[in-house]
Amino acid sequence: MNLPTEKLSCFAISAPGLEQLTLKELERLEVGDVKLVRGGVEWEGTLRSVYMANLWSRTASRVVIRIGQFYASNFAELERKAKKVDWAHYIGRGRELRFKVTCKKSRLYHSDAVAERFARVIHGIAGPGTSSVIKDIDDETAPSDAQIVLVRIERDQVVISLDSSGELLHRRGYRKEIAKAPLRETIAAAMVLASGWDMRGPFIDPMCGSGTIPIEAVMIARKMAPGRSRAFGFQSWPGFDSGLWKRCLDDALSGEVPLSGVIVRGSDRDAGAIEAAVSNAKRAGIEGDVDFAIGAISNVEPISERCWIVSNPPYGARIGDSTVRNLYAQMGKVVRECYPAATVGLLSPDRGLDRQLGLKFKTRLTLSNGGIPVQFVQSS
Repeated sequence: MNLPTEKLSCFAISAPGLEQLTLKELERLEVGDVKLVRGGVEWEGTLRSVYMANLWSRTASRVVIRIGQFYASNFAELERKAKKVDWAHYIGRGRELRFKVTCKKSRLYHSDAVAERFARVIHGIAGPGTSSVIKDIDDETAPSDAQIVLVRIERDQVVISLDSSGELLHRRGYRKEIAKAPLRETIAAAMVLASGWDMRGPFIDPMCGSGTIPIEAVMIARKMAPGRSRAFGFQSWPGFDSGLWKRCLDDALSGEVPLSGVIVRGSDRDAGAIEAAVSNAKRAGIEGDVDFAIGAISNVEPISERCWIVSNPPYGARIGDSTVRNLYAQMGKVVRECYPAATVGLLSPDRGLDRQLGLKFKTRLTLSNGGIPVQFVQSS
């Protein structure tokens, strides 16, 4: 069963603050005429564009497609029109369903009741074995093999979308071991992209934790698709085009650069974090391209040439306030003495902490990390 050949209504969901970066990524991929909207980027594209967006986006959280849109002011009307949606191309027999329903200013205001009606319709089409969990999904705990159905009802206008990604896209597949307060891969990649790293000068993270920022930097430098080693939700669709997907993946793998040819270093005083970083780099297939070492920030190797220092230093509840201020002050001293030509980029919750470094910063991104409002700032 092949999916319809007409253009699909596609949407890449991005975390607040990352939408512009996602837009630029999709423009480079030439998925279609992309448009920045609230919560992400939309476009009208082919099935190939859905595969490519999932495979290549370093900053999007999910890629969804819109499969239905209609007016409904009561449950009978909702069910009648929902039966006309082309579910069979996307949901096969025995698939588990998870629902995410939002209702605003509509006669149908009970999200669980709406999900129950959709589940009943889909079960009638997909057949025996299909199961549903009506309770609203949690992105972090939803099973990777479940089909997520997103329903938005606003002023009685119903919009139905299906997730094509499966697990959230920050889950590249390489990070099985994490340190304290792990940084999402999407945010790490966004920091590298926003830093303006030219992929020629050395790239350093002196507080690297489990190595996410250096690993993402190497993957960018080597033109490695972030989704090269994981599965996606669209692979379970009855209309999945395995030949098309193989061509997309083969093209990505053939375009990779064997070695970055640039110095990428990560260090941390926590031996357990460095052990995790080394293991993660090996799973990512880039262990020979990044140098991880145990050591405090005061023990770094000086570099006189232009380099990039990009890091997510400890902050907030992770460490005491006075210790944080001292750490930032120490980092500023090391940068001025050992990296005089460095461009410094930090994920920071407090511009007051930034001032401890004795450097001038400009805000490049405003976002949230682990529920904490932060900014990615860069020295000017």
